[in-house]
Amino acid sequence: MQMVVSPTFHRIWRSGSVEQFHATPYLATLLNCLFWILYGLPMVHPHSTLILTINGSGLVIELVYVLIFLRCCDRARKLRVFSVLVAEILLVGAVAAVDLTLVHGYQRRSLIVGVLCVVFGTVMYAAPLSVMQQVIKTKSVEFMPLSLSLASFLNGVCWTTYALIRFDLFITIPNGLGVAFAVAQLVLHMMYHASTKQQIKERKMKIEMGPAKPNGSLKEDLEAGSRNGS
Repeated sequence: MQMVVSPTFHRIWRSGSVEQFHATPYLATLLNCLFWILYGLPMVHPHSTLILTINGSGLVIELVYVLIFLRCCDRARKLRVFSVLVAEILLVGAVAAVDLTLVHGYQRRSLIVGVLCVVFGTVMYAAPLSVMQQVIKTKSVEFMPLSLSLASFLNGVCWTTYALIRFDLFITIPNGLGVAFAVAQLVLHMMYHASTKQQIKERKMKIEMGPAKPNGSLKEDLEAGSRNGS
């Protein structure tokens, strides 16, 4: 799912600006990957190779995205994003330390981490709500990529199906909610697709026309013409 947003970050890298894109979905996904990696460790929840490999690769990709975001955003936003990133790493490290040293038995360890995975998995899927609010306000889905919304939907469906086969509620709950959030995003895309195209077209026309002449009124122009003609 993470690879589908690469065009967005190519645009950010090329322009050197994050524009109106939000870092929240990528920070939330990174935190979600960290917790699922902890959940999939053999000493927490054995026989979870698929969870480990997918979330391990997802962690690397999301970390690259966050670093690109940090590289291209302004100083104030950079400080906020970096602070959240450090806080996420410290949080997962603290949970791992407590769970692996003070909690004994696979069932108890997986229960504690699994509950946290449900919480932060839900946060990951709910993170685009701030973007959805912007979409409704501006009637534009330009900064909520369709590819990401569609990938979130397919990802949620796949993981929900996998969880139902294995009867794992910790995977079922956040991904089931993820499907619902993704459907809401797709509905917004259908509602505002036309208005988005119109806004982008109008913006391009303004850029091509260039800035308006900073001169005075029509009266001043006529007076200047009269002086030149006399």
